[in-house]
Amino acid sequence: MNPVADALNVANAANVPLTLALSKGRIFEETRPMLAAAGVEITEDPETSRKLILPTTNPNLRVIVVRATDVPTYVQYGAADFGVAGKDVLLEHGGAGLYQPLDLDIAHCRMSVAVHVDFDYASAVRQGARLRVATKYVQVAREHFAAKGMHVDLIKLYGSMELAPLVGLADAIVDLVSSGGTLRANQLVEVEEIMQISSRLVVNQAALKLKRAALAPLLDAFARTTRANAPA
Repeated sequence: MNPVADALNVANAANVPLTLALSKGRIFEETRPMLAAAGVEITEDPETSRKLILPTTNPNLRVIVVRATDVPTYVQYGAADFGVAGKDVLLEHGGAGLYQPLDLDIAHCRMSVAVHVDFDYASAVRQGARLRVATKYVQVAREHFAAKGMHVDLIKLYGSMELAPLVGLADAIVDLVSSGGTLRANQLVEVEEIMQISSRLVVNQAALKLKRAALAPLLDAFARTTRANAPA
């Protein structure tokens, strides 16, 4: 017997449709076991399907596949009832209109400052140099450097961040790092870690009130799986 699945079946009897927003990649794959804990499987693979709305084995739950940066927006405005988003995305979004009940402890990485191997970052900081920093995490970067008392010019980019120091666009970048392989391949090096990043469950505040019976079993399954996977 699966008490979470049983509770979900009871909630389904009310025929309340739910929409979950996910992005492709690690978040999608690492969210699947949490859905499985509630007896739910996503029936199509987003890497091979052209569909942006994927069915599940629960007739009242569908998954929409969106860009990682768009997950909070879909949830905030009610196009999705709940979703999974990285801490980095939520910090930039601001979290308005979102309930964030749980750090799911998945899709781990870190946000760091990186420079070309030939750039003396420590000396530039000591001398109070005004640095040009390329990033898509403008809010996080601004707060980080302000706290250090550094003057920076922020350059907003949306991809290929590692290219900026190589062509003279920026002195440094602020970006997410997992293994560091992409940095090394482009002769960049981490010089400062800003924060550790993981992914969080986000819930539309209105859905939490109006669809609580349907949402609760799924939220419980996410919490249970997170606790089970936590280090002893």
